[in-house]
Amino acid sequence: MAQLISTKPYMLRAMHEWCVDNNLTPHLVVAVNSRTRVPMAYVKDGEIVLNINYGATRDLHMDNESVVFSARFGGVSQNIYVPMDAVRGIFARENGQGMFFELEEPAVDVEQGTDGKLTSGEDISSEDASKNPSKNKNNKKPTLTIVK
Repeated sequence: MAQLISTKPYMLRAMHEWCVDNNLTPHLVVAVNSRTRVPMAYVKDGEIVLNINYGATRDLHMDNESVVFSARFGGVSQNIYVPMDAVRGIFARENGQGMFFELEEPAVDVEQGTDGKLTSGEDISSEDASKNPSKNKNNKKPTLTIVK
């Protein structure tokens, strides 16, 4: 059986549509990682909150892999790229209603090494992660931050 597609992008698009239909301002909470393209000057504690209302964005596109759009930051247009695994949540600014997600591990490219073994960009096994919790990225639980 083929692996099922995550429900996260579908829920994200549904919450965005619900906000827009109710004249609310949808905001995206993003955990910034190496694949995320956002203006770093606006990142705080490894996160950024982005207004994804149609009036604040240009060419907004949400698919199963990412959220992509252009927006102005300090009067300068910037191209934004948020991989779906970096999305922590979506909420309405006016009332705080929304959905928050557990962070997923980003997909790691797997290559075949010269010795014939499969290697990946990350060298930590689940056994190593349990021995050294500081290396285990799943130890940190998502938290809700009130944004005004």
